[in-house]
Amino acid sequence: MKATTPPFGRFITAMITPFTENRELDLKRAQELAVRLVDKGCDALIVNGTTGESPTVFYPQKIELFKAAIEAVGDRVPILANVGDNCTADSVEFAKEVVKLGVDGIMTVVPYYNKPPQEGLYRHFKSIALAVDVPMILYNIPGRCAINMEADTTLRLAHDIDNIVAIKEASGNFDQIKKIIDGAPEGFWVLSGDDDATYRLMELGGYGVISTIGNVATERMRELVYLLAEGDFAGAEKAHLALQPLMKELFVTANPIMVKEAMKLVGFDCGGVRLPLIDATAEQSAKLAEVMRAVGVL
Repeated sequence: MKATTPPFGRFITAMITPFTENRELDLKRAQELAVRLVDKGCDALIVNGTTGESPTVFYPQKIELFKAAIEAVGDRVPILANVGDNCTADSVEFAKEVVKLGVDGIMTVVPYYNKPPQEGLYRHFKSIALAVDVPMILYNIPGRCAINMEADTTLRLAHDIDNIVAIKEASGNFDQIKKIIDGAPEGFWVLSGDDDATYRLMELGGYGVISTIGNVATERMRELVYLLAEGDFAGAEKAHLALQPLMKELFVTANPIMVKEAMKLVGFDCGGVRLPLIDATAEQSAKLAEVMRAVGVL
């Protein structure tokens, strides 16, 4: 039986992963960031997602990050661990290990690079979900995975497996997103995987967002989400348009290059990014600062 209330709230930030000057994990800063985000209004945190540089943070370091987040704010908000990769067996074993830490849920991405068919996606996610006893969020992001999980596959998983409770939809295909929203069973929630799509997705009946901009404009993004939740679309549109230039500027190059630079600009330095990503250029930083001043977050 699926839960009738979401276990994680509407406004979830995918927190960045702080590094030292030598690009080692900065667990102390990670804990400080987690506290900062919760203090500013995040309902839950995704740890080591795309924005947390999951491709270059290997399994032992992921475990360290999850433990640090739980220790810092696990008694205040749900901690959701990103555990999926493109090998089903590895994902199952890692999910089982991570759940033992006490996380409140997991997120699993569409397998990238090996381009499975839809039936393969169904079996992949089913295998992970059945191996654990916590809520699981699906993550569909074709721009990074080379394939799209179709609405029918998402809905099949939503209807068949009780602890698959949500999807982070970053396909940008609103016909597909609407089909999922309209066909979802009770106890399955559709979350935007793109800050700029949050207004439209929630207008269609979606539940909330897993946010990147939430790292740097936490209170402003929370306000937008909850205006939408309350049905104040005029107020929400105003809030959305005010933040939209920054939503776009944070993605002029590969995420999380610009959001890490934005955190440095607001005085909460979380270090740079790991190769093969590279830090923002001086020109990119100057343009970002200009946009941040224009939208009122700097």
